[in-house]
Amino acid sequence: MTENKILTYVDANILIAAARGRDDIHQRAMKILDDPNREFTASEFLRLEVLPKPLFNKLNDEAEFYEAFFETIEKWASNFQDIVKDAYKYAVRHGLSALDALHVASALTVGADEFVTGEKPTKPINSVSALKIHSIHSE
Repeated sequence: MTENKILTYVDANILIAAARGRDDIHQRAMKILDDPNREFTASEFLRLEVLPKPLFNKLNDEAEFYEAFFETIEKWASNFQDIVKDAYKYAVRHGLSALDALHVASALTVGADEFVTGEKPTKPINSVSALKIHSIHSE
């Protein structure tokens, strides 16, 4: 990781908003992804959440957008057994969906500085205190 950069794990909704949107949320998502002060981390769970449907439906531009993002990943979460075990704890503790819990656990496993989401501040993922959660809805 390059010194002084924010190691960031983005939620799938950030990538989807950036790839598909043309509204204010799209602009906020792109601001995060284009921030030169950030480096990104990810997991296979994130790839699985965003990439198969565009590939299946031959949405080539969207698939290429995601693939380009994944090529920039600085650090991949890879200890799946620990991630799943920790995700279960976060899901129970905070009422998270399975994928949100897997994303949070993945971000923590790689030492992410920040988790960026498109979820509204009232959603359960924002109650996770073990990780800095940044909602683009609160900007």
